Amino acid sequence: MPRSSRNPGDSCDQPENVAHVPREARPRRYKLFIHKLIEKAGVLILCAFVFVASFQPTPPPLTLQLCFLKQRNLLLLLKYTNRMYQEKVRHHTGEIQDLRGHLNQLITKLQEMEAMSDEQKMTQKIIKMIQGDYIEKPDFALKSIGASIDFEQTSATYNHDKACSYWNWIRLWNYAQPPDPNVTPGNCWAFSGDRGQVTIRLAQKVYLSNLTLQHIPKTISLSGSLDTAPKDFVIYGMEGSPKEEVFLGAFQFQPENIIQTFQLQNQPPRTFGAVKVKISSNWGNPRFTCLYRVRVHGSVTLPREQPNQSPHPKRD
Repeated sequence: MPRSSRNPGDSCDQPENVAHVPREARPRRYKLFIHKLIEKAGVLILCAFVFVASFQPTPPPLTLQLCFLKQRNLLLLLKYTNRMYQEKVRHHTGEIQDLRGHLNQLITKLQEMEAMSDEQKMTQKIIKMIQGDYIEKPDFALKSIGASIDFEQTSATYNHDKACSYWNWIRLWNYAQPPDPNVTPGNCWAFSGDRGQVTIRLAQKVYLSNLTLQHIPKTISLSGSLDTAPKDFVIYGMEGSPKEEVFLGAFQFQPENIIQTFQLQNQPPRTFGAVKVKISSNWGNPRFTCLYRVRVHGSVTLPREQPNQSPHPKRD
């Protein structure tokens, strides 16, 4: 079979099957190829569009928007609350500092008052010693608990004008009231001469044990002397009608000791409703005698132990 004559180089220029395709069918084949190419390009463009579109933020749904709004409002509220809290903290910090300053001032004042109170306590202690409160015995001759003066059994009050120089125009302790606990210059009861007596009706019937006399010290005496102080005196217990007098003791007051407590020499096992203090002399003043506070001590119940009793009462 004879060989077809062709150029050896033509086998490389065309595909092997081209020789079998008719010449008139070649344009249609090119159209199909181009159409497929366009389709693939469209798919690629669509994929590229979808890829690019996937990176664009999509609008959230309504519920998500509401959640975002709530979170935002909550954050704003938290920020506002935090700011208000910080302002309150600063305000209260200032108040605390002010209060601390006031507290320090109060502590300083309290310390000063404590120091003053110590001085006042010492002063009160001295005053109590002067007034005789350290005796610590009940006083049944106090007006405040019902004691009074028996007018009929008490000497008249000394009312001479010259006596004012001795007690600085302060009211006299008249016999309408019992001895005054306020022992100050001039606050005394005075009777004429060096002999007199005062009878005190007690607040209640008492088993008598002691009697205390008190006088001002010489350092605060307006006359500079203690010659008006009582010296020798006798104590009687009184009870019944007519007045029964029972001798309880005879004593002497030393004016150098402004407070003196005398234990009764005779303590009968009976109660008395009144006490008479009968003064028979003073320390030198011929015109009058001053009697300051008189205290009567005892108990409302019978003491267990009784001292030796004098069987014969002594009278002036």
